[in-house]
Amino acid sequence: MPKLKTKKGVLKRFKITKSGRIKKRSANRGHLLTKKSSKRKRKLRRSSYLSSADVKRIRRLLPYG
Repeated sequence: MPKLKTKKGVLKRFKITKSGRIKKRSANRGHLLTKKSSKRKRKLRRSSYLSSADVKRIRRLLPYG
């Protein structure tokens, strides 16, 4: 069997924690921030974990993660 390639875009966007959960950065923080409230932008600063529905798909793209 040849080695499996890691999807580099996924590798840059997600981190796998020590316990095996997948951590992600919040969306909607790139641009057009003036119209968003300070409260909303503050909450978007926090990272969160992937939902269980998405974990299986992302794990397939990170074979050695």
